[in-house]
Amino acid sequence: MKKSTIHFGIIATGNIAHKFADQFQKIKNAQLLAIGSRSQKKAKQFAKKFDIPRAYGSYSALAEDPDIRAVYIATPHHLHKENTIMALTNGKAVLVEKPFAINAIQAKEMIDLAKSRKQFIMEAMWMRFNPSLVRMKELIDSGVIGTIVQLHADFGFFAPYNPDHRLFNPVLGGGALLDIGIYPISLASWLLGYPDDIKSFVIKGKTGVDEINAITFFYQKGAIATLTSNFRSDSDRTVYISGTKGSILLDSAWHRSLKLTLMVRGQEPKIYQYHQKSMGLFNETQHMVDCLLSGKLESHVISLSESLKIMEIMDQIRKQWALVYPGE
Repeated sequence: MKKSTIHFGIIATGNIAHKFADQFQKIKNAQLLAIGSRSQKKAKQFAKKFDIPRAYGSYSALAEDPDIRAVYIATPHHLHKENTIMALTNGKAVLVEKPFAINAIQAKEMIDLAKSRKQFIMEAMWMRFNPSLVRMKELIDSGVIGTIVQLHADFGFFAPYNPDHRLFNPVLGGGALLDIGIYPISLASWLLGYPDDIKSFVIKGKTGVDEINAITFFYQKGAIATLTSNFRSDSDRTVYISGTKGSILLDSAWHRSLKLTLMVRGQEPKIYQYHQKSMGLFNETQHMVDCLLSGKLESHVISLSESLKIMEIMDQIRKQWALVYPGE
């Protein structure tokens, strides 16, 4: 039996939307049918670049297109809730770029609406689908490095100061935590679960958002995760996971790393090398298409309960910093 074709639309035309559209050309059983922008001119330019049939000069026009079944939301953080609710209300399945929302209250509202309408929704944490990270999880689950004792994950890069840019502007949900700190937090959640205690430190910038942070997760089962992120410097951006029998190293930049090194005590290191970039983004989208074709309402790779818990963790961290976004 021939499978149906899932028609997709993209909301927004920024950098991540370009990457998504580029990778989409390889997706099976799906078509990128439409692009939505706040500017008709930008929508047409994007559509021409990626050979997309329909270009809309508003997000709502795309959401109202009856031929579109699924929407990828690539807008800035502060618009995720608004755009998701708009898409769900118009009967679309939703893949929403990370972070899922600004806070857990917003995330729960989005999830509750999707469940009440029996519609698929998923956070676009594409690193979970990166082949090197998938292999890392398989190795850890196999017990080859024993029980995890310590995890260190870092993510930092230099961003020129611009108070109006989404990284620095609190109105846009700025700060290192929501933009890149979520990667180390998601990794710790994936490998170790919900922490029993959280301690954190922050250095804020002129606009009041976090520009440098350090977070420690404590687990009563006997593990500690140290997580750092910043956009004041180019840091090492590596991951080191040490267990009772060995360790795993992910090279820089670890969330899209093509290389994994396994070190088991008493054995020679083993290197796993991958060659194709952006496989995480491709695999994530194919995963959503497969979920929709099989009638699933939720991903088993990154569940809605985990996305909500990650938002709750980041809320708790921001509370320690007294960092409140406008409108919260």
